[in-house]
Amino acid sequence: VQLQASGGGLVQAGGSLRLSCLASGRTFNNYVMGWFRQAPGKEREFVAAVSWSAGTRSYADSVKSRFTISRENANLVYLQMNSLKPEDAAVYYCAADETLPSTRWNSARDMNHWGKGTLVTVSS
Repeated sequence: VQLQASGGGLVQAGGSLRLSCLASGRTFNNYVMGWFRQAPGKEREFVAAVSWSAGTRSYADSVKSRFTISRENANLVYLQMNSLKPEDAAVYYCAADETLPSTRWNSARDMNHWGKGTLVTVSS
């Protein structure tokens, strides 16, 4: 199982980026897929997650109304990030899990599959 995150880069504050996460190795039906981020010196934190059917989405309060998670199919998830702020700068990681209930989607330690991160830099 592999998760490949891409789409990071340098953007000015107020700008937008779209991250992609492509899963491979199996069909990710019934898997929740999500995004976490980690800034230097800080713990990894939850950003957003989407159920396998895309019927349920969850967001961290800090990104609500600015970020949108979507699921193209079982193996492809996007994170549209608008109105970016300097505090959004971090390495963004894609994660997935098969059995995690929605109440625990925001728990990095409970996500079973991780990809390598993609760096988002926001200049002020």
